[in-house]
Amino acid sequence: MKIKNTSESFGLPTKLLHWLIAISIIALIWLGWYMVDLTYYDKWYNKSLSWHKSLGMLVLGAAFLKVGWQLYSPIPDTMKHLENWERICAHIMHKLLLGLMILIPVTGYLISTSNGKVVDIFGWFNIPALISKNTKVRDIAIELHYYMSYGIAVLLLGHVAAALKHQFFDKDGTLIKMLWR
Repeated sequence: MKIKNTSESFGLPTKLLHWLIAISIIALIWLGWYMVDLTYYDKWYNKSLSWHKSLGMLVLGAAFLKVGWQLYSPIPDTMKHLENWERICAHIMHKLLLGLMILIPVTGYLISTSNGKVVDIFGWFNIPALISKNTKVRDIAIELHYYMSYGIAVLLLGHVAAALKHQFFDKDGTLIKMLWR
């Protein structure tokens, strides 16, 4: 398997980052929905919140790695055969997904640190708070985090549906290019 992307195929780092981020986002969405029903006194409240914060910060780091990797090894133009409207939609979808991969963890970070406390990452290390206690920032970050999380869930479903459509209906091999082969 190639490391760098080529004009026709994705390299190993691209595939690893794609699937690591995808699985992590699905886990974060599930964990977010799970946490909503927990009360402060539930034994899983603090543990699930800690996992959510840690995993969210890892997604942020992976998203920055993804951006850096794409600058170093541009993604192949796998959409040459698509209609113009499909290329435009795919381009917008990918840009929105990448933007939300960064913005959602940033708002999560602001929620977590708006009280001046650090974010503990799985007990491995801490990310310091960059702002002091600020309830206005916290309230705005909570709203943005909530709506953007639903937005990425909808985009994720659309992304999966498009990949399945291209693979099984159009039979153009789009999905297979991101799998291990």
